[in-house]
Amino acid sequence: MTDRTVSVFASFHPHPGREVELRALLAWMVERTRAETGCERYDLYEERDAGGVLHLFERYRDQEALETHRATEHYVEYRHKVAEMLRDPIGVVVLDPVDART
Repeated sequence: MTDRTVSVFASFHPHPGREVELRALLAWMVERTRAETGCERYDLYEERDAGGVLHLFERYRDQEALETHRATEHYVEYRHKVAEMLRDPIGVVVLDPVDART
């Protein structure tokens, strides 16, 4: 495992009429994920003028913390629920820092 921080940028494009439900699910995830030991950031954003498109910016202490997050009960539950709310698959980009402030 690396001891470098790992960042994730995830994008969510909801089906029309599912925007409120998606926002509630992601707010539920924010609360739980921020309590994880290895989570340094877990911030939810709404794309301006994009019809309810949401983005999560996540940063974890290291790769092990990200893997621990993905194994949590709340993450597994969220993954089971979120797909039906989306018109496209979640866009996920995992980033390693090159020149980033921590």
